[in-house]
This record gives sequence, structure tokens and C-alpha cells, in this order.
Amino acid sequence: MTNIITNFLESIVELVNLTSQMMSLALRVWSLGITIILQLLVVLAGCLCICWFLIKLAVLMIRRGEKGYKHVAFFHPYCNAGGGGERVLWCAIRAIQRKYPKVKCYIYTGDTDATPQEILQKAQQRFNITLPRPVEFIFLNFRTLVEAKHYPMLTLLMQSLGSLLLGGEALSKFRPDIYFDTMGYAFTYPLFRYVGGCTVGSYTHYPTISTDMLSRVANRVEAHNNSGVIAQNVVFSTLKLGYYYLFTLLYSIVGQSAHVVLVNSSWTHGHITALWGHSSTHIVYPPCDTEKFKSLSLISDSEKNVKSIISVGQFRPEKDHLLQLKSLQRLCEIIPSSLSEKVQLVLIGGCRNEQDQQRVDNLKNIASELGIGDKILWKLNAPFTELLDYVQTGTIGLHTMWNEHFGICVVECMAGGLIMVAHDSGGPQMDIVIDYEGQQTGYRATDVESYAHAMKTILENSDEERELIRRAARASVDRFSDTEFELSFLNASEQLFSDNPIP
Repeated sequence: MTNIITNFLESIVELVNLTSQMMSLALRVWSLGITIILQLLVVLAGCLCICWFLIKLAVLMIRRGEKGYKHVAFFHPYCNAGGGGERVLWCAIRAIQRKYPKVKCYIYTGDTDATPQEILQKAQQRFNITLPRPVEFIFLNFRTLVEAKHYPMLTLLMQSLGSLLLGGEALSKFRPDIYFDTMGYAFTYPLFRYVGGCTVGSYTHYPTISTDMLSRVANRVEAHNNSGVIAQNVVFSTLKLGYYYLFTLLYSIVGQSAHVVLVNSSWTHGHITALWGHSSTHIVYPPCDTEKFKSLSLISDSEKNVKSIISVGQFRPEKDHLLQLKSLQRLCEIIPSSLSEKVQLVLIGGCRNEQDQQRVDNLKNIASELGIGDKILWKLNAPFTELLDYVQTGTIGLHTMWNEHFGICVVECMAGGLIMVAHDSGGPQMDIVIDYEGQQTGYRATDVESYAHAMKTILENSDEERELIRRAARASVDRFSDTEFELSFLNASEQLFSDNPIP
């Protein structure tokens, strides 16, 4: 019995010794592993520092502008598109050139299929804007990196990373003193601020992601940016929601790299301040050619043989032209045939590329299927003079974009005398189609039925009732004029030039 106990105790001692040796060995291995990892991190940090030094050295060798001037470069890859964002670009450049004689302006653009003269001529024809001094165009060859057609999945992230690469091409061709993004490519801000050493300004028309987009995915609502396949599947919706939250975090981080942030509406201001938390965020309403449109004489509807419904907007999916077609079809169903015969829809908008053209072709096919093909006029890339003619002879202005960041076309149509039916969200809801001095300035709608009935009401109103709305709408748009924009823009962006004082 004693031998058994003795052997048992010896086994316990040997087990303890073995365990101790194993733990000691494990600690030594762990210590060695930590040491190797730390050494690798030091080597990696050293390599990163060397790479950073080489990048900064390379950046210092990039072409800069003429001495004695400050150089402001606008990042606007689609400067020849002819939309509201392009009007902001040209008016901003004109304002800067008027105030600062010692500033030279540049535009990073991907419009390699047009010459500088053609781009400037289109700006003059479309917006009636002529610059006081020349502007230099820096043409980018890889604009295709930011086009959604290349990214059927993870579109927002891939386009944003594509914009970072496109920004790299821009910086490699010219390093400005002030970098001004006027298209919302926030992922370029850290690049130009920390690598290029530029002062960064931003004019944001629309946040790349918003809480409204998150709620649509969470509620599994089908939309142009949330396909039915995802909306109808709880697993896919959960995965997309997680992806959106991750992208929101990244978007919040890069947005904080801007020194000064300008936004175009109350709606955009609310979202951008929530996402970026930027202390220098200013609402600067975009410039609208209110004077030109207000100079149009009002024509009584009783003198118009055709009751034209005018839609002005680029042929992009978010503009929801399909809703316009369906609303027109429904309108024709609920009004007398004698009135329906006089109604036509005029679609006026910029067609930027092959993808936009394909979208137009699809819309034409749908219009034929709905039986309204003969009631629609398609005016692609129409010149400014033709746009004015249609606005003057029209009766109703139609706008259907959900959460339109602002709505320049809404303002201009109101100034031109059209009675607007705009989407009841975003800029039209918060800033534009609101009562003015107690008077109605237009109508807002959300779906086919509400759009159709709003247009029916306008058509059935008397000339006197329509006249009251038109005059109130015209009086309300003065706060969106070119002059007001230039004053607000220069005041809000003054900090950029104070950080880079004009010599």
C-alpha cells in the first residue's frame, strides 16, 4: 500500500515538472513570437515611412502653377454634362475670378472627347455663363473608374475607391494650392490634403450615403439602388445593411479631411453634419438663372392649344422618369378625353454617355407599352434657348426624384412660370415648393396617384387661380439667384483663401 502511494506521488511530481517545463517552453515560444511580430512591425513602419517620404518627394516634383498666383483646381470629371452641378461649377469659377485677380482656376475633367473651346461654348449655350478669364482644363484618362456600370456589386465602395485612383491621376498631373471638389467625391479629400498638401474645399450636392438609404434597405424597400432580389431576401438585406454601415463609417472619416464644406440645401446640411460632424458647414443654395427665366413673359393657358408638362433633368436612374411616364398615363385616364388630347409631356435633359442613352431607349419602349408614346417629346441635350421656349409655352413643371438634394430645375421652372408638381421630399419639400407670404407656390406628390391628381387639379383650375400660384412662385425664387449664390459662396469659402492668402 505504501509503495502504491509513493508511486502515485512521484507520478504527480513528474506531471507537475512536465507541465512546468511545457509552460516554460510555451512562454519562450510566445515571447519569441511577440519579438518577431514587433520586429516585423518596426520593419513595416520603417518601410511605410520610406514609402511616405518617397511619395511626398514625388509630389514635390509634380507640376505646379505660375509663381505669384494662387491656383485653385476644381475636381469635376463630368464638367461637360450640362446639369445643375455643372452650373454650380461655372458660377463658382466666375465668382472667384471676379473677386481674386491673382487666382488661376483649373478643372480636372474626364471629358476627353471635347476640346476646351467646346466645353466653354456649351457652358455659354446651356447656362448663359461666360468666364471673365481663361480656365485651364486638366484632362483625366481614367474617368471610367467612377462609372457605376463597372461595379454590379459593392457599387458605392468601388466607385469611391475608383474616385481615389482618379484623384491620384489628377494629383499626378497638377498639384494646386486649393483643391475644390464640386461633385461629391469625398474619398479624394485625404489624398489631396495629406499627400498633396492642399487646402481642401467641398461643395456637396448629395451625400454618397444617407440615413434614408439605410432605412430603405432595413425596411426592404425596392428602389433603383436596392434591387428586388435583395429587398425580397432577408439574408441579402442584412448583409447589405452591414455593408452600408461600414461604408458610412468610411465616408464619415474621409469627409472630415475637408477644411471647408458647402452644401446646397437644408436636407443635405442635416445629413452631412450628422455624418461628418464638420464645424465649418455652410448652406449655399445653388445658382439658378432666375432672372433669365423670370424675364419670360407669361402666356395665358387659354391661349395654349397644347397643355405641355415640362420635365427638366438629366437621364439618370434617380430622376425616376418612369414615375413620370406612369403618372402621365394615369392623368390621361382621369381627365376628359377632350383635354387628354391636348396634353403632352416634354422630357428635356442631359444625356451624358452610352448608359444614359440606353436608359432613354428603355423609357421610349415603356412609353409605347403604356400607350403614351405619341404624347411625349424627347429633347436630349437641348440648347438653352430651346429650353426657354418650352418653359415659356408650358403649363406644368414635373419633378419626380425622391430626396432631391435641392432641385435647380424646380426653381428655374417656377421662375419661368410653370406650376410645379415636385416630389414631396428633400429640397423641394424643405426649401423650394413652400408657401411664400401665405401664398401657394406649387404642388408636391409622392406616387402615381398623387402626381396624376395634382396635375389634374392644375389643368382644371381657372386662369386666375393658376396666375396666383405662378406669381407667388416667381416672387419666391429670388433667394436662389446667381447673385445670391456668388455672395454666399465667396463668404463661405473665404477661409480657404485666408489659409492661402492672395499675394
